[in-house]
Formats: sequence, C-alpha cells, structure tokens
Amino acid sequence: MTAHDKPDDPSEPDESAEPRVSATPDGPAEPDGRERRIAAARGAARLLTRSPMTVTLAERVTALAEGVADVTAPDGMSDMYGDGVVADLEDEVARLLGKEDAVFFPTGTMAQQVALRCWAGRTGNATVALHPRAHPEVHEGGALSVVSGLRTVHPTDEPRCPTADEVRDFEEPFGTLMLELPLREAGFVLPDWQELTDVVAAARERDAVVHLDGARLWECTTHFGRPLPEIAAVADSVYVSFYKSLEGIAGAALAGPRTLTDEARAWRHRYGGLMFQQFPTAVSALLGLKRVLPRLPEYVTHARVVAQALHEGFTAARVPWSRVHPDPPHTHQFQVWLPYDADVLNEAALTQAEETGTQLFWRWFPEGPPGLSVTEVTVTGPGLAWTPDDVRAAVAEFVRRLP
Repeated sequence: MTAHDKPDDPSEPDESAEPRVSATPDGPAEPDGRERRIAAARGAARLLTRSPMTVTLAERVTALAEGVADVTAPDGMSDMYGDGVVADLEDEVARLLGKEDAVFFPTGTMAQQVALRCWAGRTGNATVALHPRAHPEVHEGGALSVVSGLRTVHPTDEPRCPTADEVRDFEEPFGTLMLELPLREAGFVLPDWQELTDVVAAARERDAVVHLDGARLWECTTHFGRPLPEIAAVADSVYVSFYKSLEGIAGAALAGPRTLTDEARAWRHRYGGLMFQQFPTAVSALLGLKRVLPRLPEYVTHARVVAQALHEGFTAARVPWSRVHPDPPHTHQFQVWLPYDADVLNEAALTQAEETGTQLFWRWFPEGPPGLSVTEVTVTGPGLAWTPDDVRAAVAEFVRRLP
C-alpha cells in the first residue's frame, strides 16, 4: 500500500473514514489498527489536531444543536431539495469567493465531474489537463472517464503544479486546465502567486478554461498573501470542500458564473445529488465558515513553528535522515518522511499516545523505496498550545520507541 493508495481521510489528515480490512474507493486496504488508533487518540491529552474519526455521534449531534442559532434561525425552515439553509450556504460561499453563484453538492467527486463535463460542453473539448496525482486521478476510481466520458492528460508529473511553459507547450489541445490548490499528494504544495497567474494565462492563450480543485483553498490565503476572492478570481470555476479544512460533516460547493451553476444544478439532479434534505451538512458547513475559516491563517502560521521544531527534534535525536516537506509548509498541513518501515513507525506512534497521552503522529504509510515512509501532519486548534519545546520533547519520546 503506497501513500497514493491511502484513504482520503482528514485524520491522515484527510478525509473519508478508514476501512478495517475491506476495499475502499481509493484501493484495497489492510488491517491497520484502526480501533486501537482511535482509542489512543481519544485518550490523549495532547494532540496537534483531533481526527473526526474520534468524535462521537453524540458530540456531533450536540455541536449541531448548540451551534445552529449562530448561523441560521433555529425556528426557520430547514431545507427541501436544496432550498432553506442549503440555499443560504450557497449564497455565503458565493460571497466569500467573490463568484456570481454557488451550488451545493453532497460530494466533491460529484461537484468536479459536473463542473468539468459542463466546461467540456462549452469548449467542445472533453480533454482535461491536470496533475497525475490530483484527486480525480488518485481517489475517484477513474470516474472522470468511466462516468462522465472525459479524457485526462498530464502537462507534468513533477511533484508540483504545472508551470506556464508546460501548459503552453503541451503537445495536444485540452478544453479545461484543472489545478489542485494545494496539491495534497505532493505535500500540500502551492505555486507562488506569479507562477499561478502565469499558468492561468498560458491556459487562456490556448483557449482553455481554468477550474480550481480548491478542496483546501480556504487555507491558501497566507501563502498567496491575498484574500479568497482574489485567489478564486483567477479561475472560471472553483470547487471547495466543507470538511477537509472546515471540520464540517461532509459536502462541497461549485462556484462560478450563474450560467454554469444553473447547468450544474441540472446535472446534480441527474447524478443523484439532489437530496431531499441536507440540513445537518449545511449547518455544519456554515459553522465551519463562521468558526474555523477565520482561524486558518493562525493554523498555517503555527504549522510552520511545528514543522521547524520537528526538524530540530529529529536532528537532535540523531535520526539518520528525516525530511519535513515542504519546508516551510505552504498550509497548515505538510508531510514528514523517515527511513523506517511504516509498521515500525505506526507502533511507535501508538505506544507513545497510549503511554504518554501525547499523540504526535496519526498514521504512517510506505512510500518510495523499501524502508521509507511518510505521514501527514495537520495543525489545528489543539496544536496551537504546543510550543517548540513541546514538539521537540514529543519527537524525543517518539524516537526513543524506534529500533
């Protein structure tokens, strides 16, 4: 199982619930100590982030009931087939991103398929240029081609977004350029602002439209030094997630011109995404926009402190080789690499949490040549309490449990 096969799970830190043994949408799974890991995390007093897998059903329901009055009228209409609180959520997303309209989807996979097939109809070209490690290529079971009849091409396979020259000089036409910001599989990496605007301009020189896979766009403002509307304005359409950074239950939105969102609503119905009621998801998304979104810059800033302390801790512990990537992190999520088998690192992480009440790492995956492993680190509210000394001490305890 490679890092590319890992479940898209927010506790890793990213998205759907981990399997025990059975297959997942992202590939086969193996027994992975899921229940032990959840128990260790629930018992830990110190964490960098809290995995949604450790939140109980009662906690979820209670949080929604207690928070609903902060984001909507509790005695108002909930929703029916996309109106009520769902429509309120769409309006708020459009406002935050500076787009004409936004449409709610139950999943990002559906939202992006619809967006890309709508653009294919407008451009007359069903070819989508994207990174081979972008979410649709890695985590969606080939849905773009199998379900939506689209074809994908890759301007680069380097672990970064494509450059303007790579887009401009690509050997065949494409109707849409899709950019994942940040590119999760490469380490939550982002281009700089000039690189981003240059690659968009190169796509437009080729008469292609630009779509942003902005599942984690919310936390990109610190890196780019620009507000969300200015970032979103570089693209013709933007998909955003409500749970990958905003700690919501699920759900996504597609934002862009009203002509696109009107068509997207028709395709949402055809794809089975027009749900009778979605008020729990919509309320949790509105709570995330109100409570979590304003804190993301703080998370990003502190993630850089944590990353530097991790590097210092592994250096002080004389680990033969380690890497924090990117250095410094572009968002509040980043990778850590170590030259040990994933099973060894997972056991060390689990025993540290169980014995000390400190959870430093969630789960490691084999990646690259044998004996090399990677994990993803997320810094959110619980992590803000960690000082550099706390991080270095936790690293020392973790390394003490390695062979």
